[in-house]
Amino acid sequence: MSGTVGLMVSGPSGDVSAIGAPGRDWLSYGGLRALAGEVAGALHGFGIGRGDRVAIVLPNGPEMAAAFVTIAQVAVTAPLNPGYRAEEYDFYLSDLGAKALVVMADEEGPAVASARRAGLAIVRLSVPEAAPAGVFTLACEQQGRADESAPEAQDVALILHTSGTTSRPKIVPLLQSNVAASAAHIRSALALGPQDRCLNVMPLFHIHGLIAAVSATLAAGGQVWCAPGFDALRFFSWMSEARPTWYTAVPTMHQAILSRAGRNAQVIEAVPLRFLRSSSASLPAQVMGQLEETFGAPVIEGYGMTEAAHQMASNPLGRGAQRPGSVGVAAGPLVRIADELEDRLVEGVGEIVISGPNVTPGYENNPQANASSFFEAEGARWFRTGDQGAFDAEGYLRLTGRLKEIINRGGEKISPLEVDGVLLDHPDIAQVVTFALPHPKLGEEVAAAVVLRAGAEIGERDIRDFAAGRMADFKVPRRVIVMEEIPKGATGKMQRIGLAETLGLVERA
Repeated sequence: MSGTVGLMVSGPSGDVSAIGAPGRDWLSYGGLRALAGEVAGALHGFGIGRGDRVAIVLPNGPEMAAAFVTIAQVAVTAPLNPGYRAEEYDFYLSDLGAKALVVMADEEGPAVASARRAGLAIVRLSVPEAAPAGVFTLACEQQGRADESAPEAQDVALILHTSGTTSRPKIVPLLQSNVAASAAHIRSALALGPQDRCLNVMPLFHIHGLIAAVSATLAAGGQVWCAPGFDALRFFSWMSEARPTWYTAVPTMHQAILSRAGRNAQVIEAVPLRFLRSSSASLPAQVMGQLEETFGAPVIEGYGMTEAAHQMASNPLGRGAQRPGSVGVAAGPLVRIADELEDRLVEGVGEIVISGPNVTPGYENNPQANASSFFEAEGARWFRTGDQGAFDAEGYLRLTGRLKEIINRGGEKISPLEVDGVLLDHPDIAQVVTFALPHPKLGEEVAAAVVLRAGAEIGERDIRDFAAGRMADFKVPRRVIVMEEIPKGATGKMQRIGLAETLGLVERA
């Protein structure tokens, strides 16, 4: 099964630990391989096999991690957010063409109701009493016959949807070879090995947690300790129990962790990290510096997206080799700059494009999106990321922002990331997200939502005056909204697109 997800359960043998969780015994690599065999037998008995699509709606934790790994040895995995509503499950289960749904044994929520309406097989997952982390059994009323041959490198292993922020969500199929390549890229970039243990707090219905935390760790023969989700109040107790060598998170999670780091200095000293990783959104330079100072370890910012099976670029691992404000150097696929309108590679600022073994073969049933997202140039097939940026003289990539997020104020193009960086230099500002506010004459105006540090009492005028002394007038936010918390998406990322509507600053269409 070379070049497939099978690599993730072909590492260490015997009793070497693989998957852990709070208050649970570790599941060994030998146990994980045995579980994979049991899952294969069960699914085949339910009439589910190679090429069949299995939606997985499970809470975050070791069972979700183990279910992804083992089901991918048999069929196509399609993890879905357990927080979706009935209408969303109706859409996703239909759009995926799912044959079965995997849920907890006692689940009777909207996912199950949608699956019943669609006539899907409902596979129920049970956790035996006192079982090691990740061990489960499967049951299903439906029986049948299935293709029992093992998936090969060019078979689809994982299906996810794009966020659908500005359009209908697109189906992203990732091949067995895509997933294996990305896991290998991350393992190499972070020099992961059997001595490493990842504390995972990322949701496992998202590419970041599935590939960076679970797949790369298991491909390296290390251990992944699966928390039941992100909780800043419990993070340091988890860290004390898990004793990780690293963790990966999105910037908003890192900021929440920093807010509680002072009272947990003993844990930080007792459990030294080899490094910390940040991805899925741009990490403010100020936050990178605070994290490095607090944990005494390098902070590795990575750049990833679903269509790349996660990682595209990463800051180098060596101490001092990280560049605050940069997503690092190419770390797996080829990374270049393309003209934003024409299908050609260019120098300087433009759209970031990638080409490599981790890149999806294309959106499913969406020729229009594929035509606009892929092009051939200089002997390679390039995928347009939708991000704008440029390389510096030493090959470090800096993002300007999503092309759809760049603010066009009467013809002046403004990077929201640049404005974020300036405002975060204010000592009383803890978080900021700059976004476009529709304007009747200029088209768009600059606005910013900010969260103040505890005890701060500055107002909109103070923040605007601070910005005016540090950037050109046309970049200064015309509206500043001070909030207790900025709205975030399901994976913890702050959403720029549509924020003006979310905050009630414009009428919804």
